[in-house]
Amino acid sequence: MVVSMTGFGRGKAESEKNTVTVEMKSVNHRFCEVMVRMPRQLVDVEDKLKKIVGESIKRGRIEVFVTVSGERSSTKSLQTDYSLLQQYVEALKTIEKEQNLPPQSLSFQDILEMEGVFTTHDEEGDNAEVKELVQEAARKAVSELYKMRQNEGERLKEDLMNRICQIEKSCEEIAKLAPTVSEQYRERIQKKLQEHLGDSFDEQRVLTEVAIFAEKADISEEITRINSHIREFKETLESGAQMGRKLDFLVQELNREGNTIGAKAHSSSIASLVIDIKTNLERIKEQVQNIE
Repeated sequence: MVVSMTGFGRGKAESEKNTVTVEMKSVNHRFCEVMVRMPRQLVDVEDKLKKIVGESIKRGRIEVFVTVSGERSSTKSLQTDYSLLQQYVEALKTIEKEQNLPPQSLSFQDILEMEGVFTTHDEEGDNAEVKELVQEAARKAVSELYKMRQNEGERLKEDLMNRICQIEKSCEEIAKLAPTVSEQYRERIQKKLQEHLGDSFDEQRVLTEVAIFAEKADISEEITRINSHIREFKETLESGAQMGRKLDFLVQELNREGNTIGAKAHSSSIASLVIDIKTNLERIKEQVQNIE
């Protein structure tokens, strides 16, 4: 099955007090990279979210957005560190005594500005419930995301199969034209020699030149390899394994063989077919970059 690396998914989980929404969007990436954005107080559930994503998604850059609404979003508790406050007071008294300063009375504003005396904390009981809701919503979101990636992958597969078949047809045409290249070369040489020397040119010399040219212009090995890569490409598209990297490699090999054929063939007809092959390969390369 072909799976795209682009997609979007949303999941929602609710309780009597809270509602959690998780949204995921993914784009292509060499590896699996998960970026999570959520309220700071839920940061310790991030690893679990990444594990949920990783169970279904193997490649791509996935952005996860978590939003929480309800009573939980405003539930905090205030804590006062009286021990620290007493240390501040004792320190001030010591400074006054050692520096011979007049006694100062502390205002409430002074106390508020003392770092660490007042802190706020989230209620852990509510946290536990919300974290469960986050994971539930994340499973729904990743399921929807993966389904969309599958649907997009099927469309990619159809396009890729059409284009690789077009390349295969171009290669069949090249294979038909290849044997005529040497004969055309011989006719061109004979014509030029006849124009300059009449019928007194050395026929054996012409045959020797044609034989050398035929050896240099032989593209039978390239045709064999390119057909082999095409078969491998088709089989990979039909397989159920991750295939993005393998398809990318095959595209590079097909492009290399196409360049070699174009350089060796010395035929305008074959050159035109090579251009068609390279055009389709460019489109395939763009599509393959988005396959898991």
